[in-house]
Formats: sequence, structure tokens, C-alpha cells
Amino acid sequence: MRIAYLHGGSIPSFFANGVHVMRMCDAFTGAGHDVTLYSLPGTYTDQDPYTYYGVRHRFPIRLVPAPDYTPDGYRRRGEDIRDLLTGDAVPDLLYARDPHTLAVTADLAPFVYEVHQLRRDLPDGAERALLSHPRLARIVVVTHALAHDLRAAYPDLGTLPIEVAPDCADPPDAATMAGPPPLPGRPDAPTIGYVGHLYDGRGIDLIIELAGLLPGFDFHLVGGTTEDRARWEESCPHPNLYFHGHRPPSELHRYFPLFDVVLAPHQPKVYTWGRLDEIGRWTSPMKLFEYMAHGRAIVASDLPVLREVLQDRVNCLLRPSDAPHAWADALTALIADPRLRASLGEEARRQFLARYTWRHRADQVLAGLVPLGTGELGAPATGGAALSSAGRHAADTAAVND
Repeated sequence: MRIAYLHGGSIPSFFANGVHVMRMCDAFTGAGHDVTLYSLPGTYTDQDPYTYYGVRHRFPIRLVPAPDYTPDGYRRRGEDIRDLLTGDAVPDLLYARDPHTLAVTADLAPFVYEVHQLRRDLPDGAERALLSHPRLARIVVVTHALAHDLRAAYPDLGTLPIEVAPDCADPPDAATMAGPPPLPGRPDAPTIGYVGHLYDGRGIDLIIELAGLLPGFDFHLVGGTTEDRARWEESCPHPNLYFHGHRPPSELHRYFPLFDVVLAPHQPKVYTWGRLDEIGRWTSPMKLFEYMAHGRAIVASDLPVLREVLQDRVNCLLRPSDAPHAWADALTALIADPRLRASLGEEARRQFLARYTWRHRADQVLAGLVPLGTGELGAPATGGAALSSAGRHAADTAAVND
């Protein structure tokens, strides 16, 4: 199937939505589809986005700038993409995380609309028009909480064709794994890791408190913008906490095996870059699935949205997000019990391989959508809607940013 993936953010970038989009395009290509990605030009300087993201396939990427970062600028960019789509062979399917471009291209082909939050930044009626469009094939969301809230936001639209597909990860590939990076710290100290952004609500203040409570442990935070790293480092008084800063997504797999335990200390309110939006109720952190892929023992916040994937004492330990002493006790118990660490990590990896790979997700979100040779697709096999026959950073952060 020929798929045009419409992305409203930039490639390459610091942001998690770029990782998500590149991994999905990679998985679609690996499944045999002919994929072209339409993206904003990169906000991060890198000569080769395929190497930067560590994807396996080199699908075409068309970088289409916006004249400005206003609704009108996004609309005009969408018109430029429409011209590209109609100048080439019109795709069998539009797959979009870019509602601005989708609004001016939705009539060209059936489309899947992927949503990671309730959008508050769109013109009045824009999302409603997409959700009621006759060529809508499917809506993909990352959590059941978001599916519930999307239905509640548009009760008059009836049964929406929603598919819940959490974020994912790729299995580690031993053939491509370079040696581990050198870590500062003490060679005999337990090593606790966090991988991800350092935005407000990600629990970085909790990790700093844990470093004070557990001076015999070394804590390593991998990720974050230069500005966020400087802000947290300035407020951290503990010598056993190390900030490693941003690393290319392709290099992160080298860090996970170095950690005895990994952390997902999300708070009830989780913010995107610049506090532009709050997404805590709906977030599906990619770090969780990367942790699971590497079979690490996880300690995570006991929040409803995380319990959609995590189960206490089965694939992780869950602790209240506002109880640092409970987290310290959990870490101490895990370090003292290698068998418990191993069992939690092994079950997490087993569940990951069964449910949470990018290839599994790619197959899931397209299941039943088959080109009919008439410019239409076959209806989803199990319910859903049958298709009718009739600021650059602001763009990057209009989606979940892990």
C-alpha cells in the first residue's frame, strides 16, 4: 500500500514525536508498504536523519517548510503538501499526525488520524470536521484514557472508529549494538537510570530527592535539552546524580544494559516543551517500552494511565508519585534482590515482544485497511467506519513529547 505519512513536527529534532514518526514509517516500510514522510525541516542539525534515529529502512522524506507558525502558515504548508501529493501518484492512504495538513488533503484519499492528546490549538471546528469526514478510516490513540476523552468531547458523532495503540520500541539488535558508553560514578555502586526529557512533570525533582535519600546509589539521567539540563543541574546538590544530556535516539540502546533499575517517575500533570500543554492524563511514555525491550527492572509512578501497561510486582514496581521514601524503599529492595529484578525484567520483556514492538503496532493500526483499486479501502474487519465511496518548536510539541 502507498502511504503518505503527514507529520506536523520537524525531522530531525530533539523531540519524541520525531522518534515516534520515524519508527512508524520504518515499521510500515518493513511491513512492505511504500511510505513517504512529509515533515517540517529539522530543528536539530544532523546530516543523516536515518542514522540519527537508527531506522532500518530509507523511505523518502520530503521536508516542507511553513511560511510561519500560525494557523494560516500551517494551512499554506498543507496546500504545498497537497500539490506534492497530487503531482505524484496519489497515495492509497494518508496517515496523519498533522491535522493542519490533513484538513486540506483529506479529500484525496482515505485517511488514518493519529491523536496523542485533545488538541486545543486548532481552529474552531477543525478537528470535528476531520472526525466526521467521510474518508476517515480510523482514529489511532495511544491510551484508553484518551479514547474515552475523545469520545466524550464529540458525543454527537456517534461511535468513532478508534483503535488504541500504545507507544512502542524496537527489540535490541545485537548485530548493531556498539559497546557501552563510559559512565561516571563508582564502579561498585548500584546504577539507577532514567532516559527521556527533563520537562516539568517528568519526576526529575523526585529523582533528585532519591539521590539524596540513597547516597550509596548512582543516578544517571540521559536526555533533555541543554536548557533543561542546566536548570536541573543548577538545583541539584548531590554528587551521585549525573546528567548526560541529549543523545541521538540511535545511541540510547547502549545505555539501558548499564542500569540495574530504571525509573518512570511521571507526575499526574506532565508538560510538553515550554509548558505549552499538559498531557499527564493521556501520556504513553516511549521510555517505558524501551525499558521493557531491554528487560530492565522498572519502578514507575502508580498512575491510571501507566497502569494500562504496567502491573505492580508483575512487570514493574509501582509507587505513589508523591512518596519519595516509598520509591527509595523500592529501589533498595530491588538492589537487594537480584532474582526479583530479573523476574520483573523478564516479564516486562516478554510482554514487550508480544504486544509493544513498532512492527506489531504498524500491523495493528492498518489491520483490515486494504486498497480496493478504486481510490477506496476495504472497511475495517472488526467494526469501525466503512469508507464512503463519495513557532517551529510549537509545531514539534503539539504531540506527546517523551
